[in-house]
Amino acid sequence: MSSVALPLRERVQRAVRALDDVPTAPGWNHAELVELLGDGPLNKAAVLVALIDRGDTIDVLFTRRHDDLAQHAGQVSFPGGRIDASDASALAAALRETHEEISVDAALVRPFGYLDAFETISSYIVTPVVAWLDPAYRVTPNPREVAEVFEVPLAFFLDPANRRLVRMNFRGRSRELYEFHHGGHRIWGATAAMLMNLIVRMESPA
Repeated sequence: MSSVALPLRERVQRAVRALDDVPTAPGWNHAELVELLGDGPLNKAAVLVALIDRGDTIDVLFTRRHDDLAQHAGQVSFPGGRIDASDASALAAALRETHEEISVDAALVRPFGYLDAFETISSYIVTPVVAWLDPAYRVTPNPREVAEVFEVPLAFFLDPANRRLVRMNFRGRSRELYEFHHGGHRIWGATAAMLMNLIVRMESPA
């Protein structure tokens, strides 16, 4: 059976790396970032790609950062952040950061895999943790960091008509980036790139 013909939940679970297959450096976009930034050391971070199975749809959880933050102000992102020395793993960091940012209890999160590691222009290498989030979850956004929490159906991102390829300049070099627009939100940058990694993995032959 073609992977595209499988139920969406099964397609996602087949597409991601297993929990015992933790991604390591370099990131899948390493060649592009080396060209832009050089081959310097990278900080480690982790994000939670939380999926909510609502029966008739599978949604993806996002946060929107406050407009007055020093970095990435107003941008849409996955919950997550820097991996601290006290974190046992990237998975532990993603769960801790998610709780700190939006107060989601780790007991409501069921991790089942990873996407490929991703390098950012802010000199991070990010481990994306993919998990099922209990549909009954509730959030309390950290008022210092998060302005909004919202969901978008995964099917929206899988539709090629909803993907925009845009060109931007960074340090005098031209880059092509994907972005998505949904419900007044612009989803771009590292978040859109990680979504594209999921999409590519889902669309690849099993």
